[in-house]
Amino acid sequence: MSQNIDEIDRRILQELQKDATLSVDALSSRINLSRNACWRRVKRLEDDGILKARVALVDADKLGLGLTVFMLVRTSNHDPKWLEQFRAAVTSLTEVVGVYRMSGDLDYIIRARIEDMKAYDRLYQKLITRVPLSDVSASFVMEEIKDSTEIPLF
Repeated sequence: MSQNIDEIDRRILQELQKDATLSVDALSSRINLSRNACWRRVKRLEDDGILKARVALVDADKLGLGLTVFMLVRTSNHDPKWLEQFRAAVTSLTEVVGVYRMSGDLDYIIRARIEDMKAYDRLYQKLITRVPLSDVSASFVMEEIKDSTEIPLF
C-alpha cells in the first residue's frame, strides 16, 4: 500500500468499512486495542485522508430508484474547456452516482440510479443539452450480483 499503515490500521479500516457507526469502544474491543490507541489511529487515518468519510448506505430499491444504468459516452472533443463543461454537467445531475474516464474505445462511463426508463430519458435529455457528445449508449442492470463499497485490504 502506498500509505504507511500496519496490520492494526488494516483491521480498523476493515471494521469501519463494514460498520462506520461503531463507537470507539466497540471498535477497540473488536480489534483488541485500547480505546485511546484506537482513537488515535482512527484520527490519524482521517487526518492522512485514508478515511475520507463515514457514510450511510441507502437501499435504492426502497426509495424507488431501483434501476441502475451505465451510460457509455464517446466524444470527439478532448480539450480542457470541454472537460470542464462535462465535469460540471455530470456533477450537477443528482441521478449520476459515478463517472469514470476510460482508456480504450470508450471515453467515459456514467453510472446512474433512476426510477425507470422515462427517468433515463429525462437524464439523457438533461445531459445532452448541457454538453456536446458524439455518442451515448446505455446498458441497464438486470441483476446486481456484487456491488460493494469496501476496498480490499490484503
